[in-house]
Amino acid sequence: MQIYLVGGALRDTLLGIDCADKDYVVVGATKEQMLSLGYSMVGNDFPVFLHPQTKEEYALARTERKTDKGHQGFAFDFDKNITLEQDLIRRDLTINAIAKDEAGNIIDPYGGIADLKQKVLRHISPAFCEDPLRVLRVARFYAKLYPLGFVIAKETLELMRQMVARGDLNYLTPERVFMELKKALLSPAPEQFVYALRKVGALKEVLPEVDKLFGIPNPAYWHPEIDSGIHTCITIKVISKFTQDPVVRFAMLCHDLGKGETPTVLWPCHKLHDILGEKPLKCLCQRLKVPSDYEQFAKIVVLNHSTMHSLYDKGAKGVVDLFYKIDAFRKPERVEPFALCCKCDYLGRKGFEDKEFPRYEYFLKLFEILKKVEAQEFIQRGLSGIDIKNAIYQKRIALTEDFLTTLPASENAQKKA
Repeated sequence: MQIYLVGGALRDTLLGIDCADKDYVVVGATKEQMLSLGYSMVGNDFPVFLHPQTKEEYALARTERKTDKGHQGFAFDFDKNITLEQDLIRRDLTINAIAKDEAGNIIDPYGGIADLKQKVLRHISPAFCEDPLRVLRVARFYAKLYPLGFVIAKETLELMRQMVARGDLNYLTPERVFMELKKALLSPAPEQFVYALRKVGALKEVLPEVDKLFGIPNPAYWHPEIDSGIHTCITIKVISKFTQDPVVRFAMLCHDLGKGETPTVLWPCHKLHDILGEKPLKCLCQRLKVPSDYEQFAKIVVLNHSTMHSLYDKGAKGVVDLFYKIDAFRKPERVEPFALCCKCDYLGRKGFEDKEFPRYEYFLKLFEILKKVEAQEFIQRGLSGIDIKNAIYQKRIALTEDFLTTLPASENAQKKA
């Protein structure tokens, strides 16, 4: 029985970046042997064993045979005579098909080390085409490794295009698509996931609401990048500098979906895109079975991000009303992420990435003042019921009026269409 470290942890170690969870391949063993050594098995069709002490994952070397369409249509063989090379050749990319034995020796039968050095994402064999999920996985690895200078090999891009053109992505389950999207959103360059999918025609298959944004113009005065899809990608890039939270990054991906619904006769203006964005957001979330916390926060951002850019137009009442619209006083944890999305919407324009957006800090500072207004103060004055609610609202407006007088004139003048 031989044990080899394989996959992402080895790849990332060789690249000198933070390692993923360690995965091992076991050659020359059976299920019964693994269980007798104290390993516990998880899964049936594809057995994975957990180490009795470390709980790290160990899988028997396997081969696989395509039996049906989609990423689940495979039959697996876990015979103890299967070699390491046979196991590795069924993987997706050469850089993910490197192994290290227990003595520290590197086994690289398919040129993964060379591709790591050349910074190329390259498929191993024609079997790559048998699993449509690999189109999304390659785009995700590209988003992960893009800051290191990686590119996708031309021949791999061509295979991905062929798979999309055949309709292979139609057989992906919504859960797996969202899982890949979530992992991509957690990557160092999530906007590159969008660009890579679009390059091979896959974006319109898995995220048609986002794909629709490309080619839709914005006013050049406010958006020097013009294109709504490019603006969305810049905002994702910018927000990734501030937060690792995939819920917030997802909201940024969706914030301008309404621009895809603007009638063409109104282009390049999109004054109602916040309201129009609710429907495509709902469609996207239902189709991919997006978790409710993602959808709820994205909806808050879609419907209200534009208000931040004309925050003072309706005076103190308008500012307070925005806090109520995002349910800030019952769910205060929303306020900072919402304000951050608005900030990155402002910064997410060509030439604006390094600008200041002081409204973000002012908004948070004001919220700290307003959230201290409590009902007890008005109960002691003899108020009850709706009168307490109204009194709290009016005091928050008064406090906001006082706060606005402390802001510099430049802040009141700062707007964005």
